[in-house]
Amino acid sequence: MNKAKLKSAVEAVIFACGTPVEADRIAQALEIQLSEVIALCEELKKDYENRGSGIRVVRLGESYQMCTVEEFADPIRTVMDIRRNTPLSQAASEVLAVIAYNQPVTKAFVEQVRGVDCSGVVASLVARELIEEKGRLELPGRPLVYGTTEHFLRCFNISSLDELPPLPNDENSGSENAETEDGGEEN
Repeated sequence: MNKAKLKSAVEAVIFACGTPVEADRIAQALEIQLSEVIALCEELKKDYENRGSGIRVVRLGESYQMCTVEEFADPIRTVMDIRRNTPLSQAASEVLAVIAYNQPVTKAFVEQVRGVDCSGVVASLVARELIEEKGRLELPGRPLVYGTTEHFLRCFNISSLDELPPLPNDENSGSENAETEDGGEEN
């Protein structure tokens, strides 16, 4: 197949899947190299962007998916009769942040960080498909560990967890507090 046909084939596969499809699966199906699939997917991304299309190709980790451009969300919801998703609560945002930055983690770890029970919040994040069970630890009770999903990446419009903003540096605030406490003891 020539390059144009291969690009069309990649586009057809991504469109037909509807969900994220791993680049190596596309390479196997088309019997071409993984690097060639990635290059073709990146070309498709640019093609859709340059056309100003209402559709785009996004990279989610090692997978690619077609989705609509955010500015057309309201008319799409109207046509499909989809109600707007309710925003995450403060508790859900905190739990999601703890999991995203520390995954894979147990519910007990999240509860230790937050200082409160997180069972309901974890269940709601699983139901929203933002987190999922990633296995069990080899410890007594074999606790479940959780991590983020490709849906999480899509919702936050990032390709990988490496794109999460850095956490604030706590070293300065800790050393300032120690100096204040030391100063208070001397007086």
